Amino acid sequence: MLNYAVKRILIGLATVLAASIVVFAMLEIVPGDPARLMLGMNATEDAVHALQEQMGLNQPLLARYFHWLGGLLTGDLGRSYTYSVPVVDLIVERVAVSLPLALISLVLSTAIALPVALYSASRRGTVADTASMGVAQIGVAIPNFWFALLLVYVFAVTLRLLPAGGFPGWNAGIWQALKALILPSIALALPQAAILARVARSALLDVLGEDYIRTARAKGLSRPGVLYRHALRNALIPILTIVGLQFAFLLAGTIIIENVFYLPGLGRLVFQAITQRDLIVVEGVVMLLVATVILINLVVDLSYAIVDPRLRNRP
Repeated sequence: MLNYAVKRILIGLATVLAASIVVFAMLEIVPGDPARLMLGMNATEDAVHALQEQMGLNQPLLARYFHWLGGLLTGDLGRSYTYSVPVVDLIVERVAVSLPLALISLVLSTAIALPVALYSASRRGTVADTASMGVAQIGVAIPNFWFALLLVYVFAVTLRLLPAGGFPGWNAGIWQALKALILPSIALALPQAAILARVARSALLDVLGEDYIRTARAKGLSRPGVLYRHALRNALIPILTIVGLQFAFLLAGTIIIENVFYLPGLGRLVFQAITQRDLIVVEGVVMLLVATVILINLVVDLSYAIVDPRLRNRP
């Protein structure tokens, strides 16, 4: 187990280092002068030179990279030109919205998908199986922004039960903040639940065809016992893979939903930084999201060893 964990951690660190080179190169391949691009064509030469000095563009390439990498290691991602505040402060403020949104959405999608997958797999080939997978296919096909608008119309405009958008902040009270996240969480969770349900059903069906499942049934083990004690546990590896990918998507890929509900999250921050040509913010946030995705994949890989004991002794 220790060798497996150390190997995965080293691979994760190497991946983060490679990703930092790619992200840093984004700024270098931007056509023209990045400082002039950020300030616009009408900027004065003094303003351009001042921003070049701030961004370190007057230093050699390797020096700039190692200076930026050192800033990443110490938590210094630079200073936003648009907002005139450290990028770290912007990220901390936006993570307070995006992280709870991603966690709530992931819990909802998993809580919906696993019972549906278990129910469908246990009734393979029946009308119930066909109907549940048909609904899941519809969930995969429907764009989440369209579903978000539908939720706003029903629960915010018609029934007036939940806010249509905006985020009051956690200082306004936990319930008020959570109310603002309910509709976007559902809009994100249902399409992801449909994907997870289909993957989990396929994984469960593969396991249910194994010899040890037939042996368990022959010994008189009940259907729920077979599903929960044997099938689900042995089908967890592909399920964990999808859950890890979904969490990474929910944390980093919610630009559309955050704009629909006017939520000040990471996705909306990246969108605003791109439109405002704030390359320092884009560079810092993208690197953070890349590192987060790699960390999530590392956690999923380590979870494999917990689920599957055979991986613990793998060199």
